[in-house]
Formats: sequence, structure tokens, C-alpha cells
Amino acid sequence: MGDIVGAGLLSHAPVIMFPEPARIEANGGRDFTLATGLERLRREVTDTAGYDTVVVFDSHWATTTEAVITAHPRREGLFTSDEMPSAISRLPYDLPGDPALAHAVAGLAAERKVWIEANDDPHLPLHYATLNLWTYLGRTGTPWVSVSVCQTATTEDFLRIGEVVGEAIAGLGDRRVLLLASGGLSHRFRPLGELRDHMAGDPAGIVTPEARAADEQRIAWLEAGRHDEVIRSMPAYLRFAPEARFGHYLMLAGALGGEKCEARGRRFSAYENGIGTGQVHLWFDLPAGGGR
Repeated sequence: MGDIVGAGLLSHAPVIMFPEPARIEANGGRDFTLATGLERLRREVTDTAGYDTVVVFDSHWATTTEAVITAHPRREGLFTSDEMPSAISRLPYDLPGDPALAHAVAGLAAERKVWIEANDDPHLPLHYATLNLWTYLGRTGTPWVSVSVCQTATTEDFLRIGEVVGEAIAGLGDRRVLLLASGGLSHRFRPLGELRDHMAGDPAGIVTPEARAADEQRIAWLEAGRHDEVIRSMPAYLRFAPEARFGHYLMLAGALGGEKCEARGRRFSAYENGIGTGQVHLWFDLPAGGGR
């Protein structure tokens, strides 16, 4: 059987792509743990995890009528962010793909009547929610596959999509996969006129105390392995606009067993502010079988 050998809820906050001196200046004299935490995650976990494919649930890739999984043999080129071209410009990338995995997911989805399509269009755009993490964690020759967040999906839809991804991986022989939910927590930005006064990572910069409290409660639940609490409380959490309606996390959770998942999260960063939004890195160490 294929196996999910590790999983993470990881921030792709654009500040991690700033040069180190600019990060330190923006953060009042010390680096963001969102950057140093990814470096530590690579050293302590992913470089020794024994995986052969990475699947990214990409919160910046919004589709409408289905979730989409990339099926390209390879994607390479230069990336400039349309959202933040001054921060991420002409970033070179070379990502091998895993068409067999993508088509296995889409095939199983068709059987289960879950809306997931595989797509290998060479003109399909990339997004920095994938590329920022690849910049820190990618390694030469290892496939990276992206899954979109369908903007019409419900919490239940996201969980079903993730479940299909997890079952398809299990059916792929000896495939060993890392799952990355790339996105933030609460996701309301400071107004433009205030942004530059709230660049530092101090969580005092989160847009409201209530959003900070909601984020910190979810982090505590995930550290305790209480994915059931996070899932059941989604109606309340949606009031704080989690990024992509938390679809990136919910698909990850669905792949790991949904409410039955008890994998405990380890922090690889502090809880940090991203110009009003909540950001953190949490890694879930999984037993054989992906914690399902």
C-alpha cells in the first residue's frame, strides 16, 4: 500500500520570501520564525522522511466547479506573483509531477462521485502557496503535485476530497507521500493605511483579539490531536474568515481520517502575525498507514 508519511499545516506568508535582512528589519531586529521554522522543519523532518511525492493543498488556487489536481509530468519556468510582484518576482522553478497519482485521485473521485479533476494543461498557472513552500522544502527530482481549493465547496466537501486523495495514495503500491496544507489561519488583513505599521510577527498585530483567540484555540486543539474539535467547530470559526475557508486544512484532515484523526501537531514556528492574519507551522507525525 501507499502511505502518507507526514503532514503539515504550513504558512506560505510572503514575508518568508523576503531577503533575510529585510525580514529582520520588518520584524524589529529578529527573523520571523515562519522562515526559520521552515528551515528547521527541513533539517529535522522532511530531509529524512523518506518520501517520494509531495501533495500541496494550495489555498491560493481557487477553482469553482470542482477541485483540480495537477497531472503534469513537469512544470518549469519563472514565476512572478500577480498579488505581490515586488516581493516574489521571476522566481525560477522546476517541479517534476506525478501524473499516476493525479489520475488515480481523479479516477477514484469519479467512482465516488466526488468532484475532482486531473489537469495537465501546460498553461495552467502556479501559485505561491505551492512555490513558497517548495523554495524551502523542495529537493531536486522529487514530484510536487498541487490540489486546488474549490470555492463552492463546503466543509463536508473538503473532507470528502481529502478522503479520496488519501485512499488513492493508499492504492498506489509503495508510494510514500507528504501532505502539505499551505495556508494561514484567520485571514483578515489590516487596512492599507495600517499595513506598514503591523509588519512584525508579534501576534498583537492580528486584526482583532477575537480572531487571535479563535486561532489559538485551534492551534491548541491540533497540538492535542483534537481534529474532531476543529472540524465540528467550523461554523464558529468561519466567522473569522480562515484562509480559503480552511479548505487546505480540511482536505488534509480528510486524507488523515477526518474526525477520527488523532495526530498531534508539533509547532515549527511561533504563532505570528501576517499584516493582520494568523500564521503558524504545525507538523503531524504519522504512524504507518497515515494515522487513519
